Amino acid sequence: MNGEMKVHGHFNGLKTTLLFALMWGIIMLIWWATGGSRGTLGIYIVIGLATTFGSYWFSDKLAIASMHAREVSEAEAPTLYRIVRELSARAGKPMPRIYVAPTESPNAFATGRNERHAAVCCTQGILRILNEREIRGVLGHELMHVYNRDILTSAIASAMATVITYLGYSLMYFGGGRDRENDSGGLGLVGVLLSAILAPIGASLIQMAISRTREYDADEDGSRLTGDPEALASALNKITYGAQVNRMPKTAGTQSVSAMMIANPFSAVGFSKLFSTHPPTEDRIDRLMAMARQMRAQEVYGGPASGPAQIRY
Repeated sequence: MNGEMKVHGHFNGLKTTLLFALMWGIIMLIWWATGGSRGTLGIYIVIGLATTFGSYWFSDKLAIASMHAREVSEAEAPTLYRIVRELSARAGKPMPRIYVAPTESPNAFATGRNERHAAVCCTQGILRILNEREIRGVLGHELMHVYNRDILTSAIASAMATVITYLGYSLMYFGGGRDRENDSGGLGLVGVLLSAILAPIGASLIQMAISRTREYDADEDGSRLTGDPEALASALNKITYGAQVNRMPKTAGTQSVSAMMIANPFSAVGFSKLFSTHPPTEDRIDRLMAMARQMRAQEVYGGPASGPAQIRY
């Protein structure tokens, strides 16, 4: 394919703004309905911001350490270096550090607070089962997570989810702060109960919605960067099967990184699918195959898009 691929936007900024506005709406509604004091809300906002800043600033170090991954040299992984260098250059971005995690469960993730402090990590399992074309598709997807600042978005969503969850728990155990004499018909008690039950669920659902949206967008943008949606579709199919055969150990470390991975390393069945950070693999593959057909038609009738890659913010 000739020329650099143009990465199209998906109204990403608007979608993110609406999701964050919804989260703030939930926070303020819980606070108002249960009579929460300004001090209580302020404390949990500070807690959420503080924990988020730490996890965001040290996101690459924390994720890499959680997976016991090690940085590899170009002599050790020439194929990975060649692919990442090529794709980074096409996007007009710095080349991230490259790591390999010692697990046979096939997966990959990218992390880092910005493109200059980014890292991509592949497990030994994914390098064993994918061919070079499929690995290229996976790395294109992961690089776009960094270039589109998805790590920042996820960190902010996590902070707001923390505020909602803590606020719900505090109301459950300590109740609201509004003057009880002005509370008619036990509305405050009902609000406290609803907050305690629904707040953590609402926070999780919104955070998952943000994550799922980012996965779809990274699939599309990464495929435009590589020019090969079918390679990523094939990789996702192999990864999903391989993750079932070689299951990733479910530890605190792997659970903390699982949302960053290209595919959910843990099986989600029944009700747990509602809280999955990743959209169904079948849906992702269907979208990618439709994208491949569209790109082929474009090449036949209009030629491939050209020009520098455009990264969403």
